Amino acid sequence: MSSLQQVNPRVRQDITPGALKPFKEVIDVSAGDPHRAGFKPVTFVRQVLAVCLLPRLLEEESLPLDVRRRAQRLLEACEGGSVGSYTASSGLPHVRRSVAQFVTRRDVGVPARAKDIFISAGLERALMVFVKLLAGGEEETRAGVLVPVPGPHTLPALLDQARVTLAPYRLAEARRWAVDLDELHRALRSARERCRPRAVYISNPGNPTGHVQDWESIEEVIRFAAAERLLLLVDEVHQDSVYGPGREFISYKRVLFEMGGEYSDTVELVSFHSLASAHMGEDGLRAGYIEQRNVDPEVMRFVDTMLCTDISTPVTGQLALDLMVDPPRPGELSFDTYRQEILLTRAVLSQNAQRAQEFLNDLPGMSCQPAMGGIYLYPRLHLPPEITEKAEMLKVQAEDLYCQMLLEETGVFLGAGCQYGETAANYHLRLCVLVLPDTLEEVLARLASFHRHGRASSP
Repeated sequence: MSSLQQVNPRVRQDITPGALKPFKEVIDVSAGDPHRAGFKPVTFVRQVLAVCLLPRLLEEESLPLDVRRRAQRLLEACEGGSVGSYTASSGLPHVRRSVAQFVTRRDVGVPARAKDIFISAGLERALMVFVKLLAGGEEETRAGVLVPVPGPHTLPALLDQARVTLAPYRLAEARRWAVDLDELHRALRSARERCRPRAVYISNPGNPTGHVQDWESIEEVIRFAAAERLLLLVDEVHQDSVYGPGREFISYKRVLFEMGGEYSDTVELVSFHSLASAHMGEDGLRAGYIEQRNVDPEVMRFVDTMLCTDISTPVTGQLALDLMVDPPRPGELSFDTYRQEILLTRAVLSQNAQRAQEFLNDLPGMSCQPAMGGIYLYPRLHLPPEITEKAEMLKVQAEDLYCQMLLEETGVFLGAGCQYGETAANYHLRLCVLVLPDTLEEVLARLASFHRHGRASSP
């Protein structure tokens, strides 16, 4: 279910023939869902999955030979040669090996082992497993996790469900939402007054800030985690979506390895990646992977057991994950089409991010840091007194009221900024730019009309 349907189904239901609304459709840009936003699935991925689901297509000569050969290999990797069979809770061995090979290539030869890879039904499922482990034990003081502000909007509910305390650390907006080492230390001291900090959560590229860490910043965080004996939980889902000038994705695993045995053999690191990446956009297939480094083997056995409560990650998702980490290669029949589709998505995302950032900075009462990667912009919103006073009267967050009014009057659904750890009069919005260019232009036009001429105009 989309975030719009969860938050306000009435507005969508009101858009019926004859309804008095100044718009014909609701546009949800609060969260990323590429296929719902109009992007087409990757042809190679869907062709291979089609053959795996209907093996008689192995004889269909209209399908590229490399598609049929890949499907044959994947079917041979499945129990009983069928996607309808169970797999081990940690995932198909073939897929785990493919992920390990991908990580080794990505990290310029830094070795990865299939036994350190665990397949899960998406990032949040994997994260929940580790958060629950952190919460275990008999201690009276609750475990805590240092979480970035702003950060993923789903994190507070996940931590609350696991009975783990959220300990916010603020990102530096003036430095394009960089991770600030002094702020990490401040947040840790503050957290120790009310919980037992066990881990620090990092999103790189940042969700929803679009910040991409450089090598020095990653080293600082690793040294901090080592000194404070904290587990590093690193969300790297948007690693394929870095477009800022002079920026590239660098994994925490690679930096950790290059720091030498003092760190690479001791710092506990768990990194996450999934099919929800911008280029794949296969959110509904529900699959991702965990790579662990230096986590106690006994703990990882518990992880395997807890993943087993799902019986197994959906097999079609596991196969799609294999295709994500091992796509067509130069010289194969499907390579050119695959490359064109991926480059098109990347170009649209980059152009949308630049276009929206410039547009938002031209609106009175808004300012927006440029994104270096990821799928979101996170503009600051300067609200007039009539909005903040009304929000106070209604006992709601001012950003929520702004987004509600925007939705009711224009049919555009933006995400409200994360309130945890926010200070008064510090308002933000979350805008997903992974949409088709025409959709983005419509969103910006409706937003500008509402913001400039509606009730939310700056004083």
